[in-house]
Amino acid sequence: MEQNRATHAFATLGHPGRLAVFRLLMRFAPQGVRPTEIAEALDLRQNTLSHHLADLTASGLVQVERQGRSLFYSIDIDATEGLIGYLALDVARARPDLLAPLASAHRDTGTMRDSDFAVLFICSGNSARSIFAEALLRDLGGGRFHAFSAGTRPNTGLNPFALEVLKRNGHDVSDLRSKHISEFQKPDAITMDFVFTVCDTAAAEECPPWPGQPITGHWGLPDPVKATGTDAERALVFAQTYGALRRRIAAFVDLPFASLSRMSLQSRVDTIGADVPTIWKG
Repeated sequence: MEQNRATHAFATLGHPGRLAVFRLLMRFAPQGVRPTEIAEALDLRQNTLSHHLADLTASGLVQVERQGRSLFYSIDIDATEGLIGYLALDVARARPDLLAPLASAHRDTGTMRDSDFAVLFICSGNSARSIFAEALLRDLGGGRFHAFSAGTRPNTGLNPFALEVLKRNGHDVSDLRSKHISEFQKPDAITMDFVFTVCDTAAAEECPPWPGQPITGHWGLPDPVKATGTDAERALVFAQTYGALRRRIAAFVDLPFASLSRMSLQSRVDTIGADVPTIWKG
């Protein structure tokens, strides 16, 4: 990266508000995020956020794309990697032994195995969407997956509409419970192979790196708990959310894991998450 561009980028990130926006977009990468979702996650006023996004876009670190009537902001991966590389090349004149930990995250380590995967689904409340995903993967996975779910701010109990949908579709709900993410971040916790966020709130949360560098994906869906109307109308929203997750998880379990490299598998996971279903929008 040319020095003037690097200086501009670092100066842009020197403001705490812009840095917070940039770090949030990094957590969603490679997907884009609507400004309204960024403002809600960071508790920013829209006009303040607009200034931050304009500055980040002008620096080249962030790009914007229009999809229909919505704008989506995302990290420019090449520019961000260039900025990191600009600093890395100065580490003892790019000594490979010192740079190895930085490079290991980008190294393709061959194909995956075909079974015995540990998969964690994260949501905010762990009362509906992530519970749906846990039950679905457990029952659709053919014994090849160990499915778990957790919340960043879990509710005390599971949503009754969610439980009814699961029962109606033949899932055993007797051992399902709302869990905090900290249960899976202890030193002796199981090492995850995949970690998925199924709501934007959970994806925006700061979270320490997962041991073992699992493949991650953002499969966000609107929160059915926020649906309004009659009980029948609300139940329909839960059923639609369940159906959307079922399609994604069915596509996930059908992937040819043993013949895919980690990079290829990550790309497939991103593609599954990019398929936005037509359901209630909140």
